[in-house]
Amino acid sequence: MSATTDQDLSQKFVGAVANAVSILRSLSQLSEPAGVAAIARDTGISVSTCFNILRTLASERLVVFDQTAKTYSIGMGVLEFSVPLLGANQADLIRPELQRLSGEHRSLICLWQITEGERILLVDRVFTARTVRVDMSHGSRFPAYVGAIGRCYAALRNLTQDALKAQFETLKWQAPPSFEAYAEDVRRASEDGFAFDLGQLFIGLEITASVVTDATARPRLGISGISIAGQLPRSEIERQAVDLRDSADWISEVLFGVSRGVRQSERRAAAARARERVS
Repeated sequence: MSATTDQDLSQKFVGAVANAVSILRSLSQLSEPAGVAAIARDTGISVSTCFNILRTLASERLVVFDQTAKTYSIGMGVLEFSVPLLGANQADLIRPELQRLSGEHRSLICLWQITEGERILLVDRVFTARTVRVDMSHGSRFPAYVGAIGRCYAALRNLTQDALKAQFETLKWQAPPSFEAYAEDVRRASEDGFAFDLGQLFIGLEITASVVTDATARPRLGISGISIAGQLPRSEIERQAVDLRDSADWISEVLFGVSRGVRQSERRAAAARARERVS
């Protein structure tokens, strides 16, 4: 019996299924019904293929076809698939993604709830690799501005330098960074959507993190990857940070209705513009 590799699995993907999923995702993001040509442009699928898939999806009530306008919209049939998830705990829904991240990056992956009182609370943690590892107690709490998650959180809060410094001065670190270095990390997190803490919150630990937001750019959850210093090469730590950001963006889309493909830096900028209009 031969082993199945990741490459084997990728070669078994069915193009028609992938196209159908792309079409459903496109329709779910549109604010109004669309014709075949518009859907084809949005998904990059040929018009003829798109038409055949849409006709099949309509027969299964997954999309609705308007005979008069010749347009399609998402159908009520998709709710059939979401019923088992309704009322489910968010951490339970996210756990498979945490397991994937842990397996691919050989790190402890933690999920944090960001509270109204600007604290982060550890609500789940996963470690799948069988190596020497670090662990963190379920229910651990920290100020929202500290560590790698704190840098991402601060970036999304869009504080003035004086307000950021006031928050920074309340934080406790085992090897504190200077405020200037912290502020620069926050600036970079606002551009990248992820941040690092390399032995500052806890000596000997390297942490990457990103933050899940809702459609108003409000931080809701944090995801961090934690490993023992020197256990992973720098290139792997950087790759992990990007993957955490991509996962956080995807969770923001699925659980909190953020528009598909909108990165955290774009959400932060949009929120800042909205605050400026209000003021």
